[in-house]
Amino acid sequence: MSDDGRQGLTIIAFIGSVFSPYYGWSIDKDPFAHCAMNVVLYGSPSRFAMTERGAASLSRSADHIAIGPSAMHWDGTALTVRIDERGAPVPHRIRGTVRLEPRGFTGGPFHLDRAGRHRWWPMAPSSRVEVAFDQPDLRWRGSGYFDTNDGDEPLAAAFSRWTWCRADLPDGAAILYDVQHREGGGQNLSLRFSADGSRREIRPPAAAPLPATSFWRMARETRSDDGRARVLATYEDTPFYARSLLASTLCGEPVRAMHESLSLDRFRNPLVQLMLPFRMPRPMA
Repeated sequence: MSDDGRQGLTIIAFIGSVFSPYYGWSIDKDPFAHCAMNVVLYGSPSRFAMTERGAASLSRSADHIAIGPSAMHWDGTALTVRIDERGAPVPHRIRGTVRLEPRGFTGGPFHLDRAGRHRWWPMAPSSRVEVAFDQPDLRWRGSGYFDTNDGDEPLAAAFSRWTWCRADLPDGAAILYDVQHREGGGQNLSLRFSADGSRREIRPPAAAPLPATSFWRMARETRSDDGRARVLATYEDTPFYARSLLASTLCGEPVRAMHESLSLDRFRNPLVQLMLPFRMPRPMA
């Protein structure tokens, strides 16, 4: 999120694209045959790209991953992401560079399910980001976050839904993660990290209701110190996913939090699966 709160972005490198209908329809379920660099720009202008590519478009090493014409590289100090994508369904070009400098690293991953098949590591919850795009013409600096996820089965096999949010604090960041397990019950992770990545104690905030999204009526909720939160902007309103900017209070501080809601029950709907290729194209070659 930019320092002025007017711009934001999400970049995800997928090996085994968990939201890919092609991956779900495939027989061999080879993750390397279903890779994508997902790029979303929030604010004005807004952009979305998630072109799926096969194994021949993937290269990777300990400090580098490239998927098609886009790549990420770690130099020991910063992660540099070079983006060259085309949006869908509107084919706007998205070309530029993002540099993320972590202020510190956390200790290791968390398990999101009881069986330990799904792992999440908020590796650098407090980072600085510099964005420079030529297409569209966009320059800003702001706060950032870097995490990794991996799993041994489809997300919908383990979870029915989740909500997640992250907020900057004066001395680091807070992250809230609520997951509902497919088999019943759930898990709440209420985390606070200092800027250097060390974990600090946090009392789990109270549940805070939020209005559903205006178009697809995606359910949203979060947590806050006083059980209240407000939606400042809705950046993505889709049949199974919403991303929003919230105003709330965490750890005694007024914060702006980036928030997401995901319904895997909706994602599994056959009609939703048939809609996905319009947003997630896969070239024939």
